Amino acid sequence: MAVNRSKVCVGFIVLGVLMILFSIIFVFVGPIIINNQVVKNTMIDSKNELFYTMWKDLPVPFFMSVYFFDVLNPKEVLKGEKPMVEERGPYVYRKHLQKENITFHPNSTVSFREYRRYSFEPSMSVGNESDVVTIPNLLVLGAAVMLEHLPYGVLFMISSTFKLFKEGPFLTKTVGELMWGYDSKLVDLLNKYLPGMLPTSGKFGLFVDFNNSNTGLFTVHTGKDDIRKVHRVDSWNGLKEVNYWRTPQCNMINGTAGQMWPPFLTKQSTLPFYSPDACRSLELVYQRTGKMKGIPLYRFVAPKTMFANGTDYAPNEGFCPCRQSGLLNVSSCRNNAPVFISQPHFFNADPVLQDYVLGLHPTEKDHGLFIDIHPLMGIPLNVSIRLQLNLYMKRVSGITETGKISEVVMPVLWFAESGYIDGPVFTMFHHNLVVLPAMMQYTQYTFIALGLVIITIASLVLYKAKSETRGSTAAEERTPLLQDNTERLTHT
Repeated sequence: MAVNRSKVCVGFIVLGVLMILFSIIFVFVGPIIINNQVVKNTMIDSKNELFYTMWKDLPVPFFMSVYFFDVLNPKEVLKGEKPMVEERGPYVYRKHLQKENITFHPNSTVSFREYRRYSFEPSMSVGNESDVVTIPNLLVLGAAVMLEHLPYGVLFMISSTFKLFKEGPFLTKTVGELMWGYDSKLVDLLNKYLPGMLPTSGKFGLFVDFNNSNTGLFTVHTGKDDIRKVHRVDSWNGLKEVNYWRTPQCNMINGTAGQMWPPFLTKQSTLPFYSPDACRSLELVYQRTGKMKGIPLYRFVAPKTMFANGTDYAPNEGFCPCRQSGLLNVSSCRNNAPVFISQPHFFNADPVLQDYVLGLHPTEKDHGLFIDIHPLMGIPLNVSIRLQLNLYMKRVSGITETGKISEVVMPVLWFAESGYIDGPVFTMFHHNLVVLPAMMQYTQYTFIALGLVIITIASLVLYKAKSETRGSTAAEERTPLLQDNTERLTHT
């Protein structure tokens, strides 16, 4: 009986050792299995129904929040005083995105056009599209700077044309008109006799070309040949580089299309992407770790060098002619209009820009752009891309509409394109990225703990069994001796 018990104990000890070995092996094999699943699920493949559908039709709600800088003292600005602005908004629009004309190529790339459409969300907005605001007239003040080197007589004729069509230096229009276009006889005249001079052929509006449009023909890597290249742009509109800027480096099309990135990101990784609206590639850098409802994330933000001028950051020399750091001159891709992009309220820009305009209060919380991304999957969890549109304006002799305007980079509006994972998509991500890894980890620890407990108990039982066996053997050895001694005493 004791022998059988000993064999059982040895069996349990072997079982405990095997459980511990299995757990230790799984510590090394588990990540390999997970990584293989990540590779399988993050490459762009129509056979991968779930993630392909997510890539094709983003299930996450995206919104564009627009804030206008309402000019409170337009008459005083014409006299040379500082502009005073009041932020109005947000005016929130739901952004509908859908990829179409999807074509896979033999070289592990896929082409597509992503169409975007905007619809106003009154419940999320502070105000309505019928709100009236006053902003600089880009047609007048922008044209004045663009044409300032023409002969005085020509400038005088241009000024007379503005007066004829009742175009003043400032516009007071509804938000809806400024966003999606308003009728202008001057715009109709220019489109008729100088086609191509303006970016639009119909109504003139700040976002008129955004609605019901696409961002161009992107060709990106699927990751089938190399997962490190998945989502990276191979070409845009057939181009490997653009020609807006002065150096090859600045003209490069780097990174992804700005929605997903390759998996296995580290704190040393960056998030490069090409923005057709900014006409250049941008790059975000790691800031900190964090969690979104339990899901681990890395936060990437815009470095101060993103819009630095060539003096402060030499690689940006190709984006010049530059003004103060914090501004990107996009005139070369915006019909030479004196338009600049910055972060809202001139956040991370030269402080002198804020001094020229009253009413600006930049903070990182409200005006810094960021992307919260799951480092293992390369999928953004929370995004807020915040940019500001500015107009460079000044007094131009011969164009009386400019009055005595002081030279200033004038904020017109800023917008935030944001979205975050929620609902069934978040539930799926939370299950796959938090619950399952935790279960795997707890299973490993449980197996190790059980293995140790089984080994300990079995060893104690085995020791006890051996002790009992030794005791029985000793007793059996003592019994004949007692019998011999008893016989001797009896015989005596």
